[in-house]
Amino acid sequence: MADWHEITGGITAPRGYRAAGITAGLKPSGLPDLALILSDVEAIAAGVFTTSQVRAACVDYCRQRLQAKQNARAILCNAGQANAATGTQGWFDALESAMTVAQALNIPSESVLLASTGVIGQRIKMDKLKAGIPQLIAALSETGSDAAAGAIITTDLVPKSIALETTIGDRPVRIGGIAKGSGMIHPNMATMLAFVTCDAVVSPALWQQMLSRAADRSFNSITVDGDTSTNDSLIALANGQSRTPAIIEMGPEAEKLEAMLTAVCQHLAKAIARDGEGATCLMEVQVTGAHDETSARQIAKTIAGSSLVKSAIFGRDPNWGRIAAAAGRAGVPFEQENLQIKLGDFLLLENGQPLSFDRAAASAYLKQAAAGAYLKEDTVLIFVSIGNGYGSGKAWGCDLSYDYVKINAEYTT
Repeated sequence: MADWHEITGGITAPRGYRAAGITAGLKPSGLPDLALILSDVEAIAAGVFTTSQVRAACVDYCRQRLQAKQNARAILCNAGQANAATGTQGWFDALESAMTVAQALNIPSESVLLASTGVIGQRIKMDKLKAGIPQLIAALSETGSDAAAGAIITTDLVPKSIALETTIGDRPVRIGGIAKGSGMIHPNMATMLAFVTCDAVVSPALWQQMLSRAADRSFNSITVDGDTSTNDSLIALANGQSRTPAIIEMGPEAEKLEAMLTAVCQHLAKAIARDGEGATCLMEVQVTGAHDETSARQIAKTIAGSSLVKSAIFGRDPNWGRIAAAAGRAGVPFEQENLQIKLGDFLLLENGQPLSFDRAAASAYLKQAAAGAYLKEDTVLIFVSIGNGYGSGKAWGCDLSYDYVKINAEYTT
């Protein structure tokens, strides 16, 4: 039983945060495209970023800022232009963006973190961004989470948001989050942005450790299409406004806080996978019997990322051979006579031996998941066991449809 419960409010549910999202004219569509998250006080800041060698200016900016100073007040995010592979001028644009917000808020520029999303190779439309900053700040609100969530998306079909509450030291502690992502999604991390706020009091080193572990169990365990982006950013703030006892080392209270942080990240990660471009259903792969959690997650991610598995799911074909093949090439040693595969309630393979099963019923199970798209009933569950080890792990993905090609063939046009 979880030690927390879901609440409303998203990114502004924790105490001491405001957010806003506006239309600044950065997107050709005229949809909202500029978001700001602000803590009333300096907050402990942590981040996890793309592993790509081709990185957006905002990623390098945030890495430098967090290495020098592990706190922040604000996160500015623009949608429409990725500001990646934009050279020296793209870097200067990032600096100017932070400076513009900082001056308008009367805070140090190093207290502003940045994120961008959109087309690679395109600089931010700085004239429009700077002109929109006063309106953005004026729109800041303790109920501004939904507006911010809507302003950071690109090809997403739906905004992604969550907030949870628990009790630490007899006082409520909250964590909220918003995210965007739909395509170019693959560990490590994905073309995704995620912003998390928390009102607990936690040490900088511990907050970073918690976030890194939560990322491994969530955003680093999803895949849509096997492509890693230039802009992936997960940024988390903890501003201490809950007035709870300080958490400075691992223990029961730290474990509770990390578990809730992981739950927030997993909810957002699954929402991204569920909203995969052209997807009709969410896939959850659960692997058990491995030597350790890392090995189990590696197999789960390989299965979830297999184009053949994803295509079979879209075709409503219970082709367990593709699942077995993906598990076998994951780079994790195991004896194939120990392999077991289940699709939902259908046991397809046991002790490395194929079993008779109702193929029509298994196909109907996949069709039912597709019919429940964007609902909790849309998840295709794949269970794989490779032995008797204690290691278990999960990964999430989506099916691969005709629409994925159509969406990405026309993305810049």
